[in-house]
Amino acid sequence: MSQVILERPSAQIAHIRLNRPKARNALTLDIRKSLAAIFNELAVDEELRCAVLSGEGGNFSGGADLSDMVQLGAIEIYQRHTERLWAAVSDCPVPVIAAVEGYALGGGMELAMHADIIVTDPAARMGQPEVRVGIMPGAGGTQRLLRAVGRYRAMLLCLTGDQITGAQAANMGLASKLVDEGAVLDEAHALAEKIARMPPLAVAQIKEVIHAGADAPLSSALALERKAFQILFASEDKTEGMNAFLEKRRPDYSGR
Repeated sequence: MSQVILERPSAQIAHIRLNRPKARNALTLDIRKSLAAIFNELAVDEELRCAVLSGEGGNFSGGADLSDMVQLGAIEIYQRHTERLWAAVSDCPVPVIAAVEGYALGGGMELAMHADIIVTDPAARMGQPEVRVGIMPGAGGTQRLLRAVGRYRAMLLCLTGDQITGAQAANMGLASKLVDEGAVLDEAHALAEKIARMPPLAVAQIKEVIHAGADAPLSSALALERKAFQILFASEDKTEGMNAFLEKRRPDYSGR
């Protein structure tokens, strides 16, 4: 069976599942390539509105498979260009929701941070333990974590390799939503369905502006926001949404 499974609960929602449960969904190069191929395929799907990413067997991902890396040297690691594979997830034009249960460590936590929304539960375990095996995070684990939780918490997690619970992650601002154990995947799908009902052009612009503006000076980021706001006034969905609100009915968005 494939180690990465793509399911379509509906035309508008995709569910991508890491399927290596006996290894806590540890990430090999082949799994990263499969993920990238799936997300590149989804990126050109005009019906898609939202994607959910999860792991089988009660864990999101325990991180990189060290047996896949232990004999590699610097040039071999460089030539893998895994940054291009990771980018397929973060660059997906529709929102990606990570449903984090169990372990999300190292590359698993980095994968979750490539998503736009993280749903987790109090029992989940997250962390960047790379320092404990003589390396450091290499797929955003320092920089995305820094931007999510601040310098001092990022330093603490990366320098010690300590794990935090899902509840702690939510308190730090690393998780979008904390739900009861056993409810993570259901909540992720409920959020996906909710987002899928929103006007697609507005959703796409919101994602693009938040990503592009995060590291820009405030004045530049505000200019991006204004232009995107203005562009949406040319859409049919803007007219439909406002008329539906005034007429007290459910809008029927077309993505135009």
